[in-house]
Amino acid sequence: MKAIVNGKLVLQDGIVDHQVIVFDDTIMEIKEKTDLSSYEIIDAKGCYVCPGFIDIHVHGNNGSDVMDGTPEAIRNISNSLIRNGVTSFLATTMTMSPEKIERALHNVKEFILHPDKGANVLGIHVEGPFINKAFKGAQNEKFIVTPNLEMVDQYLSEIKLMTVAPEVEGMIDFVKTIKEKEEQIVFSIGHSAATYEEAMDGFENGIESTTHLFNGMTGLHHRKPGVVGAVLKHKPYFEVIADQIHLHSAIYDIVGDAVGLDKMILITDAMCACQLSPGAYDLGGQKVIVDDSSARLESGALAGSILRMQHAVKNVYENTHYDLHEVVNMATKNPANLLKLKDRGLLKNGYKADLVIIDENFDVIKTIVNGEVLFEKGN
Repeated sequence: MKAIVNGKLVLQDGIVDHQVIVFDDTIMEIKEKTDLSSYEIIDAKGCYVCPGFIDIHVHGNNGSDVMDGTPEAIRNISNSLIRNGVTSFLATTMTMSPEKIERALHNVKEFILHPDKGANVLGIHVEGPFINKAFKGAQNEKFIVTPNLEMVDQYLSEIKLMTVAPEVEGMIDFVKTIKEKEEQIVFSIGHSAATYEEAMDGFENGIESTTHLFNGMTGLHHRKPGVVGAVLKHKPYFEVIADQIHLHSAIYDIVGDAVGLDKMILITDAMCACQLSPGAYDLGGQKVIVDDSSARLESGALAGSILRMQHAVKNVYENTHYDLHEVVNMATKNPANLLKLKDRGLLKNGYKADLVIIDENFDVIKTIVNGEVLFEKGN
């Protein structure tokens, strides 16, 4: 049994001092400090102790991409994400050939069946190919197709999230059909040219979220409210890439206040260059130029990000009126709730001992997965 002492515990409704977390692979107790002589002690040294971050939209890290389709790639991504305080993630695909998508899906399925140490692979986020070419972003237009159940049918148990464009012919029926087969799958509007009416129709027929809000969708206009207008009206979950590039920092609490803090989810949308030096990389078979702050196609279009989750938390905290625990919820509790997970995302008895210790500069000091310290700063 282990115990974390001298930490500021970031609970869902506030921050508490002078309490300890007792855990093995799950959190056993949160209590006042008493006799801990029989426990293995982890001294947080005054730092913040948070639930492990959950990234539901990440393509790659440290030179590897989910679309590489190899166990080594998923293992490298998983091992790299713990440096960012991420303890669980969805392996996110791209719009590529059917063969490459199938290979990637199969690879993630096999990895889930035979996991390794690192951040937990919760499942798959299918981003494309069932999107709109008009808002393709960094997705390859050549492989964008209309809804095709056969492409994903054998992986429905592993798919947890799917980005779709509701205005595409047959999409609403596609969503309903999959929901009948696997009701736990979450659908999200993204890379979409939907009108306000089409987006509302999607939300009213099983779509529950919005992929990287504002990016890759119709914006808000007073005569054409678009997807963004439908989000403000319907108030679904919504992803935010808080890298100070995809969105103006004022957007964070404008939309957070309007839609609800319990619906805002921080993601990285990170690609393989995250944690590496600037240079030329690949995303979905397309050349990406990476500098110190962004990743872009040769056309200049943004191509994912090189954002780390602890920096997303920092950026939102420093640019809003929100308390730290409210921002941490956006990277922990909210994504867990979207995915209907009842065992992670909070510091709470019975929840998985997936924890991250961060200092006041938001540097990750330790990352604990399934009760085991897998990352320590400086080691």
